[in-house]
Amino acid sequence: MKIDLSGKKAIVTGSSAGIGWACARGLAEVGALVVLTGRSQESLALARDRLLTAVQGATVRTVAADLSQASGCDALVAAEPACDILVNNLGFWEPSPFLDSLDTQWESSLQVNLMPGVRLARAYIADMMDRDWGRVVFISSVDAITLPADSLHYGVAKAAVLGLSRGLAKITQGSGVTVNAILPGPTMVEWLEALVSGLARQSGQTLQQAGDQAVKTRYPTSLSKRIHSVDEVANLVVYACSSQASATTGTALRADGGIVEAIV
Repeated sequence: MKIDLSGKKAIVTGSSAGIGWACARGLAEVGALVVLTGRSQESLALARDRLLTAVQGATVRTVAADLSQASGCDALVAAEPACDILVNNLGFWEPSPFLDSLDTQWESSLQVNLMPGVRLARAYIADMMDRDWGRVVFISSVDAITLPADSLHYGVAKAAVLGLSRGLAKITQGSGVTVNAILPGPTMVEWLEALVSGLARQSGQTLQQAGDQAVKTRYPTSLSKRIHSVDEVANLVVYACSSQASATTGTALRADGGIVEAIV
């Protein structure tokens, strides 16, 4: 199977690092014009340079905006009024026991993990439907299913992302626009690598050993028994954005290493 997204424009939110950057690179590798977004113009410039080095001949643009705010989403849409592919990756995780959590933490989680996808889908989907082609992908999390007690506000926000994705697929039904969600499991993004490195130093283990142990402790149902690479998630995203995935819509695709025990 050869995926070719030449002539397509892809906006990837939260793409200066981590899963977002890996998705941007994967989409650039198959020919898409990629728009990187983030709050810092400096970090975006570095991400753009990394991407141009990784993918020779890629076309990359950047938009610096705080997408957790409506004004930031408006700024992105003003800079890029249309797109063919929208990857809603922006999000953040923080631990906080439910009984100690604050309203502000819940509100912040929803504003970052959910609302950018609401606002940007509202801005871009109608045009996609008019052109009878489009791909909208939401990066949710396995925590949307497992709902961890130490970060319930995050899990609930990511569960809402699943509901949003399924609902939007119904809105776009019968058109050439597909809407799907991706559920990553533990993925070696920068902040997790730093955390696991600290655990490895404390325990005298290698990074691999400490990561494997962390997965077994937090996610005992994992079948892969390891932390996954950002590319393993990005590969699934690129497929969901391809023309070959035209029959895949309204679903949640898992890159969780088998953590979720449901067979469908």
